[in-house]
Amino acid sequence: MSVTETAVARFQQEYSCSQAVFSALAEPRGVERDLALRISAGFGGGLARSAGTCGCITGAAMALGLAQRSVSPEENKKERETTYQRIQRLLGAFAERNGSTVCLELLGCDISTAEGLAHARQAGLFQSRCVKLVRDAVELAEVILAEAER
Repeated sequence: MSVTETAVARFQQEYSCSQAVFSALAEPRGVERDLALRISAGFGGGLARSAGTCGCITGAAMALGLAQRSVSPEENKKERETTYQRIQRLLGAFAERNGSTVCLELLGCDISTAEGLAHARQAGLFQSRCVKLVRDAVELAEVILAEAER
């Protein structure tokens, strides 16, 4: 199963978008599945279902951080800038494909409210829209990670 397929399968098992994306990308890089799922547990739905930055993006951004070569005090600032550049590239490409990086805009409703969440569930938005977002985030992150790991 590909990394993208793993992420989609986890999302369909009702892991959050962030959990699905991060765990699928992190596992091949040495992060245990359960640890990856716990680390990313609070980022789904635009950070704790606040409808902010899409959890697919936060999951992918955490995975891009795994490509940072050093976190030593001497190297971290320079390496972090490289990580920021990678994440900015992810943000731009994701927005180009989907029109936004914000959960509220991507879903067209505010899942931070009970009414908005009920609407999203009733309308099937998590399946009709979020599966594509999971796929896009993983595909884009894989390209960036492959380049970083060369």
